[in-house]
Amino acid sequence: MPLWKIYTPENAYTPEDKHQFAETITNLYAKVPIPRFYVVTIFEEIPADSFYVSGKSRDNFVRLKIDHMARTLPTPAIRKWWITAADELIKPWVKDRGYDWEITIDELPADLWSLQGEVPPPFESVGEKRWVEENKASPYSLTEQLPAQFPFAPGVGT
Repeated sequence: MPLWKIYTPENAYTPEDKHQFAETITNLYAKVPIPRFYVVTIFEEIPADSFYVSGKSRDNFVRLKIDHMARTLPTPAIRKWWITAADELIKPWVKDRGYDWEITIDELPADLWSLQGEVPPPFESVGEKRWVEENKASPYSLTEQLPAQFPFAPGVGT
């Protein structure tokens, strides 16, 4: 669901830095909770002669492009909270290391996304809860599309 593309100067991060950074990103989303395997992080090192800001070569800039599929940030308050949370999350790897940075988040339609040939089950559904537990995509039934906390109550009878 989230795809983080992190464009960095060459050699900005060690393999261990990248692992810890990606794990921290994944842990943020796991708190929602969404399946951990939804979270993809890609580090792309850019040579200084190919990284320009204001038309000038930069070797101290990190650009983060985040794509969200299937979830939207519905209100201005939640949007502000999320971008602030992202800035705080990246701080040890970006700000604290003296890099300038920029973050953008794109929200893409849920119906244009699949994993292992499966369109993900609805948010907070029985199927999604199972995917969280199993940490993998698998077929799910019509019943598993129901909310995990389905409120059965007296209502219209037949």
